This record gives sequence, structure tokens and C-alpha cells, in this order.
Amino acid sequence: MTEAQEPIIVDFPLRGQWVAPHTPGDKVPSHGSNQLGQRYAYDFMHADDMRVVEKAGKKSLSFSWRYLIFGQPLAGWTSWGQPVYAPADGTVVAAVDSMKERRYLHLISDMAVVLKNALFVKEETPFQKFLGNYIIMQIDGAYALFAHLQSGSVQVATGQKVKAGDTIAGVGHSGNSTAPHLHFHLMDNPDIWTAQGIPCAFARYEVFDGSTWAQQHNAIPVSTDIVRVD
Repeated sequence: MTEAQEPIIVDFPLRGQWVAPHTPGDKVPSHGSNQLGQRYAYDFMHADDMRVVEKAGKKSLSFSWRYLIFGQPLAGWTSWGQPVYAPADGTVVAAVDSMKERRYLHLISDMAVVLKNALFVKEETPFQKFLGNYIIMQIDGAYALFAHLQSGSVQVATGQKVKAGDTIAGVGHSGNSTAPHLHFHLMDNPDIWTAQGIPCAFARYEVFDGSTWAQQHNAIPVSTDIVRVD
């Protein structure tokens, strides 16, 4: 796998306005690790749940002060429950939906859960321990992984054929998650212990430049982009 590899182009898996706090548009590996096939992984949060702050000509992301200091009920997050769509035609090779979500969020307690799970994850550990509710879908040339899905939201089953644009689940807060979001990446096989990440770009979306929405094609968003897909 080389950085020169051409990305596979897929449709954006969400609708509305989104921000990617982790994206290969900023750095590779995007999550600081090549493990679990996530070299080129994205995390997406609804724009209403994140703020893009500009200071001294530089943009950065921040959470709401209420979440950072006091915590916030899960139902108070716009990301939570937003539909997730198939980004291409394909076949579901795994669909797991049995993990409950923590109903109240606080950065410190959620980080403790994430760190505990990360320290004790081994190859015999069920994927769901850290992926939460998840779907793995075979598409042309790759396998797409959708993680941290909303409990009870998965609408597909193993072996099912799906079309691009089909609703497959909802954005959730299951597994190793510090706030409701969609983790999405492409990989070269469905075994996440051995999978290698594959670069991925999105066929069409818009980015807000401060005054207008600019069309992007076959592009990779950066973390300070506010992305819109109708």
C-alpha cells in the first residue's frame, strides 16, 4: 500500500451538513494507526455538534462547552440517529447490532471507556468491543466498514444485496466512541485484524467557504471543511 495509490471513489454516506474531525485529508494514518484497516479512516459528526473556530487566520474544531464541562444526554446530539447510506452497490458481509449505547455523555468518562477497551483489545476480542454496532459491506474493489452505529438501527443483514443510496443504519455512540459519530473506512479484506486500509474519496459534496457552497468532485474533505450533501 503506497500513498500514491489512487483512491476509490464512493458516494458520501450521509446527508446534510457534516464535519470530519479525523480525516486522511489532514494526515495519514488519520487515526494515528495503521491497525484494523483504518489508515485512511474518517470520523463524521453533524455540523450542529461541532464548531469550526477561526483564530489568527487558522481554523480548528471544538465541542460545545456544555459537553466538555457538564456532559450531555445522548438524545441532545444532532448526529445521533442520522441515517447512514450505502456509498456504492454491494453485498453486506457482516451486520452486528446488539450493543447498547451509553445514554449520557461526558468527555472524561467516555475517554476512560475508550482507553480501557484499547488496552485490552486482542485478536480474540469480539470486534464489537471497540467497533460497537457495525456493518462491513463488500463493494467493487474494497470492503467498507461503518462503526459505532445506533443501537437497533441496522437495517441490513449478512448476505443482503444493497444499492448505493439505500439506508443501512443510523449514526450512533456504541463501542469506542467519545461522542455520536460515524466511523467509515475502506479496506482490502473483511478481517479487520489483517486488513490494510485503502484510500477513499467522495464523488460529490459541497464545502462552505464562508459565504457560498462550492462543489467538490472526487475529493477528500479536511477537518475544517463544513461538508454538505443533499
